Amino acid sequence: MKSLLSKSPLKKHIIKGTDISIYRELTGGIYFGEKKLSEDGNTASDLCEYSRHEIERIAHLAFVAAKTRRQKVTLIDKANVLESSRLWRKVVGEIAKDYPEIELDYLFVDNAAMQMILNPTQFDVILTENLFGDVISDEASVIGGSIGLLASASVGDKYSMFEPIHGSYPQAEGKGIANPIASILSAAMLLDHFELFKEAELIRAAVEKSLKLNITTPDLNTKFDNISTSKVGDFIEDYINNPDDSNLNFTNMHLGQSTII
Repeated sequence: MKSLLSKSPLKKHIIKGTDISIYRELTGGIYFGEKKLSEDGNTASDLCEYSRHEIERIAHLAFVAAKTRRQKVTLIDKANVLESSRLWRKVVGEIAKDYPEIELDYLFVDNAAMQMILNPTQFDVILTENLFGDVISDEASVIGGSIGLLASASVGDKYSMFEPIHGSYPQAEGKGIANPIASILSAAMLLDHFELFKEAELIRAAVEKSLKLNITTPDLNTKFDNISTSKVGDFIEDYINNPDDSNLNFTNMHLGQSTII
């Protein structure tokens, strides 16, 4: 969104046009591998293990997504060191043959982390394993200026879950400073999942309007100092209910009300 260019700590000419979708494998890898701690407590290990099936499942989703975007998939791994990453390269390379229209690129994770800051517009769909995806997705949140903006979906064969990429934020309880936009955009992704595209787009339009008018929480706010989590939600709700109004007069936002004119 153009309205976010000034919110980012990165230079506008570097991030302008950035549009990245990250496909992170969520049920395997080092987070779920065997964990050991020696009896004396001085040696520990975590096993990173992946099967062909786990890689194929997420890879197909990434390639299908790339079809409707800019037709590029970047696999992020550490295949110069890790055997699990070498399996990822092998399996993803084989799957890429089923999608000849999609360009497949490879980056080691350390280089990818650097490229995410130096040239983020080169990325379209990123495909990666669990640990690397955890780090890269949080790094990507800096581009827009706040981790509180990024929605996510955990998609399974039977069930799916939609939530912000960030975890809980208990430190913000009762303070009204938590950015609700990632949660709201996660609801839009839920609607997309059920093919309610018109409704999802209305939510995104409301979010974009709130950002354009600087109706947002302190993590992004540079104009008002008293807009709380609930006030952002109130504004977005107002816009969804009244999408044809101009929504220009918000001088009484400090009262918790948005005036539709």
